[in-house]
Amino acid sequence: MVMIDDADRRILTVLQRDASLSLDALGEEVHLSRNACWRRIRALEDAGVIRSRVTLLDPAKLGLSLTVFLQVRTNTHAPDWLEKFSAATRGMPEILGVYRMSGDLDYLIRAQVRDMADYDRLYQQLIRKVPLSDVSASFVMEEIKDTHQLPL
Repeated sequence: MVMIDDADRRILTVLQRDASLSLDALGEEVHLSRNACWRRIRALEDAGVIRSRVTLLDPAKLGLSLTVFLQVRTNTHAPDWLEKFSAATRGMPEILGVYRMSGDLDYLIRAQVRDMADYDRLYQQLIRKVPLSDVSASFVMEEIKDTHQLPL
């Protein structure tokens, strides 16, 4: 764990909300000079605290209005299977997140697709690439909260 102070927390909180702010605007908001902000941001990047700066898009406005969670179970846990599964899911841009889970569920996949037909295409593509023993899907009916902002 990287140790951060209150000034770093203020910077990170603002950047999580809007990473496009100029250094001057950021400095004004967190009560530090432009140069102090720049040095701290560089240090946080070098330490790996800031992994990247991205632009969040509205999926529905881009025709990707269906969010799906796939619950995956497999009969094998061999390293070569995991490598194949990892490569397959990384290579599918509709798949936004893949998580290895504890309990009776092996993997949870979050994907963003246009519609049910697009989901079926994604599903067919996935099962062609890697053997799975059971795949179950749940479709998001309403997004209540979805954030990337960590509680600092």
